[in-house]
Amino acid sequence: QLVESGGGWVQAGGSLRLSCAASVSAASIVPMAWYRQAPGKQRELVASIEGIGNTDYADSVKGRFTISRDSAKKTVYLHMNSLKPEDTAAYYCNSRGPTYVFPWGQGTQVTVSS
Repeated sequence: QLVESGGGWVQAGGSLRLSCAASVSAASIVPMAWYRQAPGKQRELVASIEGIGNTDYADSVKGRFTISRDSAKKTVYLHMNSLKPEDTAAYYCNSRGPTYVFPWGQGTQVTVSS
């Protein structure tokens, strides 16, 4: 029900835009979030957005990442600027926890080289 895309390889300081396309309308209503998981680490919340547009970010990405949503397209975006090697991870979207509304997608890999 969620398909993430837009990942890739980028040099430090570069930018990427991730997309999360949903097949159900609920994704346009519930608070949504982007998460990431690096090898050997737990999944962490990166950014979240409420239905009315309020956003919240992990301290590690504040000022560099921007989450947005297009409710008509049932799509959530993550604009990532000034990428750092420590941003390397698989990125996933889902509803904002602790209860996850949707099955987890396959994610999209972001690799940032120094």
